[in-house]
Amino acid sequence: MGPRMSAEERREMAIKAAMAEFARGGYDGTSTAAIAERVGVSQPYMFRLFPTKRALFLAAIDRCFVDIEDLLRDAAGGRRGTAATAEMAEAYRRILKEDPHLLRFQLQIYAAAVGDEEIGRIGHARWARLWRLVADVSGAEPAEVTRFMSVGMLVNVLTAFQVPYVPGTALPESLRDWAEGLRGAAPDAVDTEGER
Repeated sequence: MGPRMSAEERREMAIKAAMAEFARGGYDGTSTAAIAERVGVSQPYMFRLFPTKRALFLAAIDRCFVDIEDLLRDAAGGRRGTAATAEMAEAYRRILKEDPHLLRFQLQIYAAAVGDEEIGRIGHARWARLWRLVADVSGAEPAEVTRFMSVGMLVNVLTAFQVPYVPGTALPESLRDWAEGLRGAAPDAVDTEGER
């Protein structure tokens, strides 16, 4: 039997488990019992770590942004300018492929923020912090930081819809070619004729 985990270690496990469970079911569709089961603790113990499901969700939101900030900072690795933003963009694309929970959870955060003022305020503050981080780490001008953040959101959409694309300067042409290749195609890949 291994060494006993501290409450802080269990808390960290709970946050990671919450990110994965909330990514799949959203706030309303996720139970604390499912999160507790993933962590390997009882639901009452989970409530000792986090007094409410909402507290756990807010902690998971914070961790999501911290993880993205750490990823971008580490990827820049002291580089400046386009060398920094190119490395940050590559690291972000890679993590979206390696950890699908990250994108799913981000999308759940955005969806929750639409109808929840507190989550909206948290997102507002965290996006400002993320924007500043990209600017500070890269030294990029506001227009370049805005482009970087915009392309990052576009990459979220492309990844969610499994759109093939070529990153970097070839991105616009690769998206044009993809969109043109679907001209005239049915709006969905599912045969809905039989459902009527």
